[in-house]
Amino acid sequence: MRLRMFGATLLLAFREIRRHLLRSFLTTLGIIIGVAAVITMVTLGRGLTADVQEDIAGLGSNVFIVFPESVEGRAPPPFEDADIRAVERQIPGVVSAAGTAQAGATAFHNGQDWRTSVQGADPAFFAAQSIDVEEGRDFNAQEVESGEAVCILGTKVVDEIFVEGEVLGEQMRIGNVSCQVIGTVGERSAGGGGGGQDANDVVFMPLKTVQRRFTGAGNVQFFVVKYDDSYTNSSIQQQLIDLLRERRVIQEGENNDFNIVDTADINETVNNVTGTMTAVVTVIAAISLLVGGIGIMNIMLVSVTERTREIGIRLAIGALAKEVRMQFLTEAVVLCCFGGLLGILLALGLSMSLANAIDLPFLFDPVVNIVSFVFSAIMGVIFGYYPAHRASKLDPIDALRHE
Repeated sequence: MRLRMFGATLLLAFREIRRHLLRSFLTTLGIIIGVAAVITMVTLGRGLTADVQEDIAGLGSNVFIVFPESVEGRAPPPFEDADIRAVERQIPGVVSAAGTAQAGATAFHNGQDWRTSVQGADPAFFAAQSIDVEEGRDFNAQEVESGEAVCILGTKVVDEIFVEGEVLGEQMRIGNVSCQVIGTVGERSAGGGGGGQDANDVVFMPLKTVQRRFTGAGNVQFFVVKYDDSYTNSSIQQQLIDLLRERRVIQEGENNDFNIVDTADINETVNNVTGTMTAVVTVIAAISLLVGGIGIMNIMLVSVTERTREIGIRLAIGALAKEVRMQFLTEAVVLCCFGGLLGILLALGLSMSLANAIDLPFLFDPVVNIVSFVFSAIMGVIFGYYPAHRASKLDPIDALRHE
């Protein structure tokens, strides 16, 4: 019986909304905009966070990246291999440390050429930066120690100057250096190379080969330090600072001539920024929902006034006050749910379009959509209760006299 009554009440609510379709749509506009804004910003925020985290993952997890940094306009001394070995041996919690050097170069193969960068590396550098050799093999100890002319290619270089399936074992030329291709690395996030460089547009060679044949110097341009996550990164970072200041003879009170980037700190900062942005937009959207809720209440009060005689007739022929209250409350909830549903559909379209326009991944979050829809229904209950209560308290005789 109750279920049948609820079905009839719901049907009447739909009929009343359909009678004033344009007015109903305009009434729910605040709800639509509020819900769409919340879902769109949360979706884009998740996409932005995932995109930046992917770029950070390209730099490695649990990794410090140490760069030389000029002080008061003076060029800093470069890092040496002895500095890296000292970091590896003397700081507890350091798993590995590896330096690199890089230079611009033109790659030639089979009559094709491509401007790229050549980067010195070894297995420890690959491990620290989460670089996987997808096909072929990594550099062996002899190649690293003697600086042999072998190379591992990024996917961009393979696509530009090689024929698919004919890469491993091929001879190619990097600048004036002929080398043999022994492997290719998997696809990496485009920003993982740092400095705006495409991480896939690179040729890896043993560090000593790059130093001797391309940079002409035996030092490294920067180095990476991978640490055990069971240690606190702040403790390791402070020990790293102390050791490098000692080795670079930096006096007390003088600024460091190096900079340390912690990928974990970058990740945390990104999460905090996107979280703050989402919270601010949510507050703004909540104001829009509040305005929309007030609009719902206003139009329901107008509806009560317009239908006073109808309410009087229903009460006169035996309808209970609670049934009248439920009728108007149902209409308010249906209006808000209608606005919430349109807001969700609008948000999906906006999210997909904007994510595609700014090249972000589209990450659909069903929880946010469901919560937004439920919140819309709650708004209907909150802002529809007073008009519904007012309708239920009308005196049947006075209502029937209403013109």
